[in-house]
Amino acid sequence: MDESKAFDKVADLGRDIGEYIRQQRANAKISLRQLSKLAGVSNPYLSQIERGLRKPSAEILQQIAKGLRISAEALYVQAGILDVPAGGPVVDAVRAAAELTERQKQILLDIYASFRRENEKSTVEGSGVDDEPEGVSPDEQG
Repeated sequence: MDESKAFDKVADLGRDIGEYIRQQRANAKISLRQLSKLAGVSNPYLSQIERGLRKPSAEILQQIAKGLRISAEALYVQAGILDVPAGGPVVDAVRAAAELTERQKQILLDIYASFRRENEKSTVEGSGVDDEPEGVSPDEQG
């Protein structure tokens, strides 16, 4: 990759993270000034980040994530600091849920992961995923 393409890629990451932060702020229905106060980041600096003029550090992203009440990991991925984690649409939806706290998101993701492991184990052992007949509750079986 030549130098100009590398520069363009870094510039695109700055715009991408800025646009993502702007979208998350709009989803949370908070102003730039409110996010600035919540995150402890100056209003002009935050504006520059959103416009793609500045590329924030991991520490600043963490503060912004806290202000937006979203996963810092989501911002790190968007900024290119972390690789995209495997997980699919369910994991993405949980991570993007602005109305959940980080603790609630982690609990949901842990439960989801345990269900997936359980189902994978059941499939490997040859038993079906469902132990109950479809459409019949445990109370109706006995």
